[in-house]
Amino acid sequence: MFRFILISLCAFIMTVMAAPIPRTSSLAKRTTHSGKGTWFEVGTGACGYTDTDDDPIVAISAEIYGSGGNCNQWIHITNTDNGYSAYGRTRDECESCGSTSLATLDTGEIPISWHFMSKDWSP
Repeated sequence: MFRFILISLCAFIMTVMAAPIPRTSSLAKRTTHSGKGTWFEVGTGACGYTDTDDDPIVAISAEIYGSGGNCNQWIHITNTDNGYSAYGRTRDECESCGSTSLATLDTGEIPISWHFMSKDWSP
């Protein structure tokens, strides 16, 4: 009798483990962008916030910025020359902007790759 109960219990557990997990949310595809980054003068950005040089902010191209749907969304940025990376919050739009923590200001433009983090993510 005990053997029958044990076998039945094992069969039940295996059936539960083999059942598909219901999808409660979908994952957004992450797009990695590449281009050139540089520093810029901060102030009141296109998102409507006034920032300072101490704030970890970035500006993205007007094409990606669109109507501002990514305002306040964090971005992970990597300097592809040296591998240094940083996070910045989208607060402005421009044609070619980056983060000063990835290179010195006298470097000028640096090659970067970057992607948006999940909308609810923060460092």
